[in-house]
Amino acid sequence: MTSCLVISSQYPIPGTETGRDYLNWSNEKPTLVFHCITFCYSVPPMSTTQMCCHVTTGSANACEKTSFVFLRQELPVRLANIMKEIDFLPDKLLSTPSLQLLQSWYETSLMELVGFLEKEPDDKKILKKFTETLVNIRNRHNNVVPTMAQGVVEYKDAFGSDPVTNQNVQYFLDRFYMSRISTRMIMNQHSLIFDGSANPAHPKHIGTIDPDCDVTEVVKDAFDSSKMLCEQYYLTSPEIDITQVNGKFYTGLQTLVQVVFQCLFCFQNAMRATVETHEMALHLPPVKVRVSLGSEDLTIKISDRGGGVPLRKIERLFSYMYSTAPSPVDIDNSRNAPLAGFGYGLPISRLYAKYFQGDLQLYSMEGYGTSAVIYLKALSSESVERLPVYNQSAIRHYQTSNEADDWCMPSKDPKKLGKYERRS
Repeated sequence: MTSCLVISSQYPIPGTETGRDYLNWSNEKPTLVFHCITFCYSVPPMSTTQMCCHVTTGSANACEKTSFVFLRQELPVRLANIMKEIDFLPDKLLSTPSLQLLQSWYETSLMELVGFLEKEPDDKKILKKFTETLVNIRNRHNNVVPTMAQGVVEYKDAFGSDPVTNQNVQYFLDRFYMSRISTRMIMNQHSLIFDGSANPAHPKHIGTIDPDCDVTEVVKDAFDSSKMLCEQYYLTSPEIDITQVNGKFYTGLQTLVQVVFQCLFCFQNAMRATVETHEMALHLPPVKVRVSLGSEDLTIKISDRGGGVPLRKIERLFSYMYSTAPSPVDIDNSRNAPLAGFGYGLPISRLYAKYFQGDLQLYSMEGYGTSAVIYLKALSSESVERLPVYNQSAIRHYQTSNEADDWCMPSKDPKKLGKYERRS
Protein backbone atom coordinates (compact mmCIF):
# COMPACT_ATOMS: atom_id res chain seq x y z
CA MET A 1 0.00 0.00 0.00
CA THR A 2 1.45 3.37 -1.02
CA SER A 3 1.37 5.99 1.68
CA CYS A 4 0.17 9.52 1.10
CA LEU A 5 3.53 10.75 2.42
CA VAL A 6 5.49 9.13 -0.41
CA ILE A 7 3.07 10.30 -3.07
CA SER A 8 3.09 13.87 -1.76
CA SER A 9 6.89 13.93 -1.92
CA GLN A 10 6.88 12.66 -5.50
CA TYR A 11 4.46 15.34 -6.67
CA PRO A 12 5.44 18.76 -5.27
CA ILE A 13 2.63 20.96 -4.10
CA PRO A 14 2.02 24.07 -6.23
CA GLY A 15 3.85 27.12 -4.91
CA THR A 16 6.69 25.19 -3.24
CA GLU A 17 10.02 23.88 -4.48
CA THR A 18 10.11 20.52 -2.79
CA GLY A 19 6.50 19.84 -1.98
CA ARG A 20 7.37 19.63 1.72
CA ASP A 21 6.56 23.16 2.84
CA TYR A 22 2.93 22.22 3.48
CA LEU A 23 2.02 24.90 5.98
CA ASN A 24 2.96 27.72 3.60
CA TRP A 25 0.56 26.43 0.98
CA SER A 26 -2.54 28.22 2.15
CA ASN A 27 -3.76 30.10 -0.92
CA GLU A 28 -4.30 27.21 -3.34
CA LYS A 29 -6.87 24.44 -3.18
CA PRO A 30 -4.96 21.21 -2.36
CA THR A 31 -6.04 19.34 -5.50
CA LEU A 32 -2.95 17.15 -5.76
CA VAL A 33 -3.19 16.17 -2.11
CA PHE A 34 -6.82 15.16 -2.70
CA HIS A 35 -5.77 13.03 -5.66
CA CYS A 36 -2.78 11.43 -3.97
CA ILE A 37 -4.47 10.69 -0.68
CA THR A 38 -7.77 9.52 -2.13
CA PHE A 39 -6.48 7.12 -4.74
CA CYS A 40 -3.30 5.86 -3.07
CA TYR A 41 -4.36 5.21 0.50
CA SER A 42 -7.48 3.31 1.50
CA VAL A 43 -9.50 3.99 4.63
CA PRO A 44 -9.16 1.12 7.13
CA PRO A 45 -12.18 0.82 9.46
CA MET A 46 -11.42 0.33 13.15
CA SER A 47 -13.25 -1.58 15.85
CA THR A 48 -13.83 -0.19 19.33
CA THR A 49 -11.29 -2.74 20.58
CA GLN A 50 -8.66 -1.38 18.19
CA MET A 51 -9.46 2.19 19.20
CA CYS A 52 -8.60 1.26 22.75
CA CYS A 53 -5.59 -0.95 22.02
CA HIS A 54 -3.63 1.38 19.75
CA VAL A 55 -3.60 4.10 22.43
CA THR A 56 -3.18 1.94 25.54
CA THR A 57 -0.56 -0.66 24.58
CA GLY A 58 2.96 0.01 25.82
CA SER A 59 4.33 3.08 27.61
CA ALA A 60 2.41 6.35 27.58
CA ASN A 61 4.92 8.04 25.25
CA ALA A 62 5.00 5.06 22.87
CA CYS A 63 1.19 5.03 22.75
CA GLU A 64 1.05 8.71 21.87
CA LYS A 65 3.64 8.24 19.13
CA THR A 66 1.72 5.30 17.70
CA SER A 67 -1.51 7.28 17.69
CA PHE A 68 0.24 10.31 16.16
CA VAL A 69 1.79 8.30 13.32
CA PHE A 70 -1.57 6.69 12.57
CA LEU A 71 -3.73 9.81 12.74
CA ARG A 72 -1.42 12.10 10.76
CA GLN A 73 -2.03 9.84 7.75
CA GLU A 74 -5.54 8.60 8.50
CA LEU A 75 -7.25 11.93 9.18
CA PRO A 76 -6.15 13.61 5.90
CA VAL A 77 -7.38 10.54 4.02
CA ARG A 78 -10.83 10.70 5.62
CA LEU A 79 -11.13 14.44 5.07
CA ALA A 80 -9.92 14.25 1.47
CA ASN A 81 -12.32 11.42 0.63
CA ILE A 82 -15.39 13.37 1.67
CA MET A 83 -14.06 16.64 0.22
CA LYS A 84 -13.89 14.96 -3.17
CA GLU A 85 -17.57 14.05 -2.84
CA ILE A 86 -18.56 17.61 -1.95
CA ASP A 87 -17.61 18.57 -5.51
CA PHE A 88 -20.43 16.34 -6.83
CA LEU A 89 -23.12 18.45 -5.17
CA PRO A 90 -25.14 20.76 -7.44
CA ASP A 91 -23.19 23.91 -8.36
CA LYS A 92 -25.99 26.10 -7.04
CA LEU A 93 -25.76 24.38 -3.66
CA LEU A 94 -21.97 24.73 -3.61
CA SER A 95 -22.34 28.45 -4.31
CA THR A 96 -24.37 29.13 -1.15
CA PRO A 97 -22.55 31.11 1.57
CA SER A 98 -22.92 28.23 4.04
CA LEU A 99 -21.25 25.69 1.73
CA GLN A 100 -18.47 28.14 0.90
CA LEU A 101 -17.80 28.58 4.62
CA LEU A 102 -17.91 24.85 5.27
CA GLN A 103 -15.48 24.07 2.45
CA SER A 104 -13.03 26.64 3.83
CA TRP A 105 -13.11 24.85 7.20
CA TYR A 106 -12.28 21.52 5.62
CA GLU A 107 -9.50 22.93 3.45
CA THR A 108 -7.91 24.68 6.43
CA SER A 109 -8.10 21.54 8.58
CA LEU A 110 -6.67 19.36 5.82
CA MET A 111 -3.69 21.65 5.34
CA GLU A 112 -3.02 21.78 9.08
CA LEU A 113 -2.96 17.97 9.24
CA VAL A 114 -0.81 17.57 6.12
CA GLY A 115 1.76 19.78 7.84
CA PHE A 116 2.53 16.92 10.25
CA LEU A 117 3.24 14.25 7.62
CA GLU A 118 7.02 14.56 7.84
CA LYS A 119 7.33 15.74 11.43
CA GLU A 120 9.44 13.75 13.88
CA PRO A 121 7.25 11.57 16.14
CA ASP A 122 9.95 11.43 18.83
CA ASP A 123 9.72 15.18 19.42
CA LYS A 124 7.44 15.81 22.41
CA LYS A 125 6.77 19.37 21.26
CA ILE A 126 5.45 18.02 17.96
CA LEU A 127 3.19 15.57 19.79
CA LYS A 128 1.82 18.36 21.96
CA LYS A 129 1.30 20.62 18.96
CA PHE A 130 -0.52 17.82 17.13
CA THR A 131 -2.93 17.30 20.03
CA GLU A 132 -3.59 21.04 20.18
CA THR A 133 -4.23 21.05 16.43
CA LEU A 134 -6.78 18.25 16.78
CA VAL A 135 -8.62 20.22 19.46
CA ASN A 136 -8.62 23.32 17.25
CA ILE A 137 -9.93 21.33 14.28
CA ARG A 138 -12.64 19.77 16.42
CA ASN A 139 -13.73 23.21 17.64
CA ARG A 140 -13.61 24.65 14.13
CA HIS A 141 -15.96 21.90 12.94
CA ASN A 142 -18.42 22.18 15.85
CA ASN A 143 -21.06 23.83 13.66
CA VAL A 144 -20.60 21.67 10.55
CA VAL A 145 -24.03 20.03 10.88
CA PRO A 146 -26.13 23.23 11.17
CA THR A 147 -23.96 24.99 8.58
CA MET A 148 -24.50 22.24 6.01
CA ALA A 149 -28.20 22.16 6.92
CA GLN A 150 -28.42 25.92 6.46
CA GLY A 151 -26.84 25.54 3.02
CA VAL A 152 -29.52 23.02 2.05
CA VAL A 153 -32.22 25.43 3.28
CA GLU A 154 -30.67 28.29 1.28
CA TYR A 155 -30.60 26.12 -1.83
CA LYS A 156 -34.21 24.94 -1.44
CA ASP A 157 -35.47 28.47 -0.81
CA ALA A 158 -33.71 29.83 -3.88
CA PHE A 159 -34.04 26.99 -6.39
CA GLY A 160 -36.59 24.50 -5.06
CA SER A 161 -35.88 20.76 -5.26
CA ASP A 162 -36.40 17.80 -7.55
CA PRO A 163 -36.29 13.99 -7.08
CA VAL A 164 -32.79 13.59 -8.55
CA THR A 165 -31.31 16.35 -6.38
CA ASN A 166 -33.12 15.02 -3.31
CA GLN A 167 -31.73 11.53 -3.93
CA ASN A 168 -28.15 12.74 -4.42
CA VAL A 169 -28.23 15.11 -1.45
CA GLN A 170 -29.65 12.37 0.80
CA TYR A 171 -26.92 9.96 -0.36
CA PHE A 172 -24.21 12.58 0.14
CA LEU A 173 -25.35 13.81 3.55
CA ASP A 174 -25.52 10.28 4.97
CA ARG A 175 -21.91 9.78 3.87
CA PHE A 176 -20.81 13.28 4.85
CA TYR A 177 -22.20 13.09 8.39
CA MET A 178 -20.92 9.52 8.82
CA SER A 179 -17.46 10.74 7.82
CA ARG A 180 -17.76 13.54 10.36
CA ILE A 181 -18.76 11.10 13.11
CA SER A 182 -15.72 8.95 12.32
CA THR A 183 -13.18 11.78 12.24
CA ARG A 184 -14.46 13.30 15.48
CA MET A 185 -14.43 9.88 17.11
CA ILE A 186 -10.76 9.18 16.42
CA MET A 187 -9.74 12.79 17.12
CA ASN A 188 -11.56 12.71 20.46
CA GLN A 189 -9.92 9.42 21.38
CA HIS A 190 -6.47 10.94 20.90
CA SER A 191 -7.12 14.36 22.45
CA LEU A 192 -9.02 13.08 25.50
CA ILE A 193 -6.31 10.54 26.30
CA PHE A 194 -3.18 12.58 25.61
CA ASP A 195 -4.08 16.18 26.46
CA GLY A 196 -3.75 15.49 30.19
CA SER A 197 -7.35 16.36 31.05
CA ALA A 198 -8.80 12.97 31.94
CA ASN A 199 -12.11 13.07 33.79
CA PRO A 200 -11.42 12.05 37.41
CA ALA A 201 -15.07 11.05 37.80
CA HIS A 202 -14.58 8.32 35.19
CA PRO A 203 -11.00 7.05 35.60
CA LYS A 204 -11.69 3.83 33.66
CA HIS A 205 -12.88 5.58 30.50
CA ILE A 206 -10.61 5.25 27.47
CA GLY A 207 -11.43 8.49 25.69
CA THR A 208 -15.14 8.26 24.87
CA ILE A 209 -15.20 4.48 25.36
CA ASP A 210 -16.29 2.89 28.62
CA PRO A 211 -14.85 -0.64 29.07
CA ASP A 212 -17.42 -1.32 31.82
CA CYS A 213 -20.44 0.37 30.29
CA ASP A 214 -23.69 -0.30 32.14
CA VAL A 215 -26.07 0.51 29.31
CA THR A 216 -29.15 0.56 31.54
CA GLU A 217 -27.61 3.30 33.68
CA VAL A 218 -26.64 5.26 30.56
CA VAL A 219 -30.23 4.99 29.33
CA LYS A 220 -31.54 6.25 32.68
CA ASP A 221 -29.14 9.21 32.59
CA ALA A 222 -30.30 10.08 29.07
CA PHE A 223 -33.93 9.88 30.22
CA ASP A 224 -33.27 12.17 33.19
CA SER A 225 -31.66 14.77 30.90
CA SER A 226 -34.59 14.62 28.50
CA LYS A 227 -37.08 14.77 31.39
CA MET A 228 -35.49 17.99 32.64
CA LEU A 229 -35.81 19.61 29.20
CA CYS A 230 -39.39 18.41 28.85
CA GLU A 231 -40.41 19.85 32.23
CA GLN A 232 -38.76 23.17 31.41
CA TYR A 233 -40.80 23.48 28.23
CA TYR A 234 -44.10 21.73 29.06
CA LEU A 235 -44.01 21.93 32.89
CA THR A 236 -44.67 18.19 32.99
CA SER A 237 -43.21 14.98 31.65
CA PRO A 238 -43.96 11.24 31.55
CA GLU A 239 -42.13 8.78 33.76
CA ILE A 240 -39.99 5.87 32.62
CA ASP A 241 -40.81 2.17 32.86
CA ILE A 242 -37.54 0.34 32.19
CA THR A 243 -36.92 -3.39 32.05
CA GLN A 244 -33.58 -5.10 31.47
CA VAL A 245 -33.49 -8.63 30.10
CA ASN A 246 -30.78 -11.13 31.13
CA GLY A 247 -30.27 -9.32 34.40
CA LYS A 248 -27.70 -6.63 35.11
CA PHE A 249 -25.01 -6.63 32.46
CA TYR A 250 -22.12 -4.68 31.05
CA THR A 251 -21.63 -4.65 27.30
CA GLY A 252 -17.97 -3.73 27.30
CA LEU A 253 -16.32 -1.04 25.17
CA GLN A 254 -19.46 0.89 24.27
CA THR A 255 -19.01 4.46 23.07
CA LEU A 256 -20.97 6.71 25.40
CA VAL A 257 -21.61 9.26 22.65
CA GLN A 258 -23.18 6.57 20.48
CA VAL A 259 -25.65 5.40 23.15
CA VAL A 260 -26.43 8.75 24.78
CA PHE A 261 -27.07 10.68 21.56
CA GLN A 262 -29.56 8.16 20.20
CA CYS A 263 -31.40 7.73 23.50
CA LEU A 264 -31.59 11.47 24.11
CA PHE A 265 -33.24 12.15 20.79
CA CYS A 266 -35.63 9.19 21.05
CA PHE A 267 -36.66 10.20 24.58
CA GLN A 268 -37.21 13.82 23.56
CA ASN A 269 -39.45 12.74 20.69
CA ALA A 270 -41.35 10.28 22.88
CA MET A 271 -41.91 12.80 25.67
CA ARG A 272 -43.03 15.57 23.33
CA ALA A 273 -45.50 13.28 21.56
CA THR A 274 -46.84 11.91 24.85
CA VAL A 275 -47.37 15.32 26.45
CA GLU A 276 -49.00 16.84 23.36
CA THR A 277 -51.28 13.83 22.78
CA HIS A 278 -52.42 13.59 26.42
CA GLU A 279 -52.35 17.28 27.34
CA MET A 280 -55.75 17.08 29.07
CA ALA A 281 -55.03 13.85 30.97
CA LEU A 282 -54.39 13.84 34.71
CA HIS A 283 -51.69 11.18 34.36
CA LEU A 284 -49.35 10.73 31.42
CA PRO A 285 -48.66 7.19 30.19
CA PRO A 286 -45.03 6.25 30.87
CA VAL A 287 -42.33 5.82 28.25
CA LYS A 288 -41.50 2.12 28.25
CA VAL A 289 -37.91 1.01 27.71
CA ARG A 290 -36.67 -2.54 27.19
CA VAL A 291 -32.93 -3.29 27.17
CA SER A 292 -31.88 -6.74 26.00
CA LEU A 293 -28.48 -8.33 25.47
CA GLY A 294 -28.28 -11.26 23.07
CA SER A 295 -25.40 -13.22 21.62
CA GLU A 296 -25.03 -10.77 18.71
CA ASP A 297 -27.06 -7.65 19.45
CA LEU A 298 -27.65 -5.23 22.26
CA THR A 299 -31.15 -3.85 21.68
CA ILE A 300 -32.80 -0.81 23.25
CA LYS A 301 -36.53 -0.37 22.57
CA ILE A 302 -38.17 2.93 23.51
CA SER A 303 -41.99 2.94 23.23
CA ASP A 304 -44.44 5.78 23.77
CA ARG A 305 -48.18 6.37 23.54
CA GLY A 306 -47.84 9.63 21.67
CA GLY A 307 -50.35 8.95 18.92
CA GLY A 308 -47.95 7.54 16.33
CA VAL A 309 -47.40 8.65 12.74
CA PRO A 310 -48.81 7.36 9.43
CA LEU A 311 -46.79 4.70 7.61
CA ARG A 312 -46.24 6.95 4.58
CA LYS A 313 -44.37 9.47 6.76
CA ILE A 314 -41.91 7.06 8.38
CA GLU A 315 -39.21 7.22 5.71
CA ARG A 316 -39.71 10.95 5.34
CA LEU A 317 -38.68 11.35 8.97
CA PHE A 318 -35.20 10.18 7.95
CA SER A 319 -34.92 12.60 5.02
CA TYR A 320 -32.77 15.73 5.21
CA MET A 321 -34.68 17.41 2.38
CA TYR A 322 -38.20 17.06 3.83
CA SER A 323 -37.71 18.71 7.19
CA THR A 324 -40.49 21.17 7.97
CA ALA A 325 -38.90 22.50 11.14
CA PRO A 326 -38.00 26.22 11.17
CA SER A 327 -34.30 26.95 10.80
CA PRO A 328 -32.34 28.62 13.60
CA VAL A 329 -31.85 32.36 13.52
CA ASP A 330 -28.08 32.30 14.11
CA ILE A 331 -26.04 29.20 13.33
CA ASP A 332 -22.83 30.96 14.36
CA ASN A 333 -23.95 31.03 17.97
CA SER A 334 -22.07 28.11 19.54
CA ARG A 335 -24.60 27.93 22.37
CA ASN A 336 -27.30 26.71 20.00
CA ALA A 337 -28.16 23.03 20.17
CA PRO A 338 -26.37 21.28 17.28
CA LEU A 339 -29.57 19.99 15.68
CA ALA A 340 -31.99 22.67 16.77
CA GLY A 341 -34.37 23.81 14.08
CA PHE A 342 -33.42 21.50 11.20
CA GLY A 343 -35.14 18.22 12.08
CA TYR A 344 -31.90 16.28 11.61
CA GLY A 345 -32.04 14.43 14.93
CA LEU A 346 -33.51 11.19 13.61
CA PRO A 347 -31.28 10.71 10.53
CA ILE A 348 -28.17 11.64 12.52
CA SER A 349 -29.19 9.26 15.32
CA ARG A 350 -29.51 6.44 12.79
CA LEU A 351 -26.00 7.23 11.51
CA TYR A 352 -24.59 7.00 15.05
CA ALA A 353 -26.13 3.53 15.31
CA LYS A 354 -24.87 2.47 11.88
CA TYR A 355 -21.36 3.81 12.57
CA PHE A 356 -20.52 0.66 14.55
CA GLN A 357 -22.67 -1.73 12.45
CA GLY A 358 -25.93 -1.13 14.32
CA ASP A 359 -29.18 0.49 13.23
CA LEU A 360 -32.17 2.53 14.38
CA GLN A 361 -35.67 1.61 13.22
CA LEU A 362 -39.08 3.17 13.83
CA TYR A 363 -42.28 1.16 14.20
CA SER A 364 -45.46 3.16 14.59
CA MET A 365 -49.17 2.50 15.15
CA GLU A 366 -51.04 5.60 14.08
CA GLY A 367 -53.52 6.54 16.77
CA TYR A 368 -51.56 4.76 19.50
CA GLY A 369 -47.80 5.33 19.64
CA THR A 370 -44.32 4.73 18.28
CA SER A 371 -41.44 2.42 19.15
CA ALA A 372 -37.85 3.35 18.36
CA VAL A 373 -35.53 0.33 18.35
CA ILE A 374 -31.77 0.88 18.63
CA TYR A 375 -29.55 -2.02 17.61
CA LEU A 376 -25.90 -2.15 18.71
CA LYS A 377 -23.31 -4.90 18.45
CA ALA A 378 -22.99 -6.97 21.61
CA LEU A 379 -19.30 -7.77 21.01
CA SER A 380 -16.74 -4.98 20.83
CA SER A 381 -14.74 -6.95 18.25
CA GLU A 382 -17.76 -6.74 15.91
CA SER A 383 -18.33 -3.02 16.54
CA VAL A 384 -16.37 -2.01 13.45
CA GLU A 385 -16.61 1.39 11.81
CA ARG A 386 -18.88 1.81 8.80
CA LEU A 387 -17.07 4.31 6.57
CA PRO A 388 -17.91 5.90 3.22
CA VAL A 389 -15.43 4.99 0.48
CA TYR A 390 -14.80 7.34 -2.42
CA ASN A 391 -14.56 5.16 -5.52
CA GLN A 392 -16.10 4.65 -8.95
CA SER A 393 -19.31 3.25 -7.41
CA ALA A 394 -19.80 6.46 -5.45
CA ILE A 395 -19.13 8.55 -8.56
CA ARG A 396 -21.65 6.56 -10.59
CA HIS A 397 -24.27 7.10 -7.90
CA TYR A 398 -24.00 10.88 -8.29
CA GLN A 399 -24.14 10.57 -12.08
CA THR A 400 -27.22 8.30 -12.16
CA SER A 401 -30.55 9.97 -12.79
CA ASN A 402 -33.81 8.89 -11.19
CA GLU A 403 -35.70 6.47 -13.41
CA ALA A 404 -39.47 6.43 -13.69
CA ASP A 405 -41.23 4.23 -11.17
CA ASP A 406 -42.34 0.87 -12.62
CA TRP A 407 -45.19 0.49 -10.11
CA CYS A 408 -48.56 2.16 -10.18
CA MET A 409 -48.41 4.84 -7.49
CA PRO A 410 -51.47 6.68 -6.14
CA SER A 411 -51.55 10.44 -6.44
CA LYS A 412 -51.55 12.61 -3.34
CA ASP A 413 -55.17 13.59 -3.86
CA PRO A 414 -57.95 11.03 -4.48
CA LYS A 415 -59.46 11.10 -7.93
CA LYS A 416 -62.86 12.70 -8.37
CA LEU A 417 -64.79 9.82 -9.87
CA GLY A 418 -67.96 11.83 -10.42
CA LYS A 419 -66.85 13.01 -13.85
CA TYR A 420 -66.58 9.40 -15.02
CA GLU A 421 -70.17 8.49 -14.10
CA ARG A 422 -72.40 7.77 -17.10
CA ARG A 423 -75.01 10.41 -17.52
CA SER A 424 -78.55 9.14 -18.01
